[in-house]
Amino acid sequence: MEKRSTALVIKSTGSWYALRDVRSGRPLAGRIRGSLRLRGSRSTNPVVVGDRVEYETTDDGTAAIVGVCPRSNYIIRRSPNLSKESHIIAANVDQAFLVVSLYRPATNNEFIDRFLVTAEAYRVPATLVLNKCDLYVTDELREIRASFLHAYSLAGYEVLETSAERGDGVEALKARLTGKVSLLSGNSGVGKSSLIRAVDPSLDVRTGEVSASSRRGKHTTTFSEMYPLEEGGYLIDTPGIKGFGLIDIADDEACRYFPDLLRHASGCAYYNCTHTHEPSCAVKEAVAQGLIAPSRYESYLKLLEDDKKYRK
Repeated sequence: MEKRSTALVIKSTGSWYALRDVRSGRPLAGRIRGSLRLRGSRSTNPVVVGDRVEYETTDDGTAAIVGVCPRSNYIIRRSPNLSKESHIIAANVDQAFLVVSLYRPATNNEFIDRFLVTAEAYRVPATLVLNKCDLYVTDELREIRASFLHAYSLAGYEVLETSAERGDGVEALKARLTGKVSLLSGNSGVGKSSLIRAVDPSLDVRTGEVSASSRRGKHTTTFSEMYPLEEGGYLIDTPGIKGFGLIDIADDEACRYFPDLLRHASGCAYYNCTHTHEPSCAVKEAVAQGLIAPSRYESYLKLLEDDKKYRK
């Protein structure tokens, strides 16, 4: 029997993986052994960045990945092309940061909320990073910013305001990244790659532009990759994500992953209240009183609606 070693998955390019041996730190190129691929079940990617894997060295010096060590957590979404399949973005992270923008391009509230729901469901502490704060200079944009900050303050989430261009908030973000394994995610064009370069200029991360016609970002990161930070810790950069479909979250569990809704749910008249049509619903009353942002409640309703569509 060949001796097995353990490695950290640093980068995934689909069929090949960049690994780092846990003991020696030696970099390796690895591929999944066929039998492991078959055990991938509903996931389109059985091995992901952040995984610790067992491998055997092959005759040509590459690594054959033969097992995946148990994960402490992960961020997962519904595969964009296969509704019954899942795609894991990264595993074994200490925290996740979702980089969003309110202008050029504007990040959809529903996308934000679905990312946060997944983080809650899989035990990943999440923080929002409101980037491009130097652009919010008109009265309309300042009002949009204030509404955004109010909604997520009510929900209990921390929002860091940053500008990769001006350097605002960069030190505060860097302090939170030091010594931890952190995931940075977001739509294309929100300035994620520029922000990473501002946090650690030594990192070789490509930056892109926003399309003038669509106001949407152009993809610059092709594959997820884990970068060591100069002051300690690791940063996982992910490709720009267009949509975020949820998976394996039942209707009767959805509310528990909205902290602001869950806070009021115990006051409902019915223990199995879905917070949609029932009388004496404390959640709906909290929305009416301004204690829950309407956008958050709308995201919850849309989540239930989409889940029914996928179950058909």
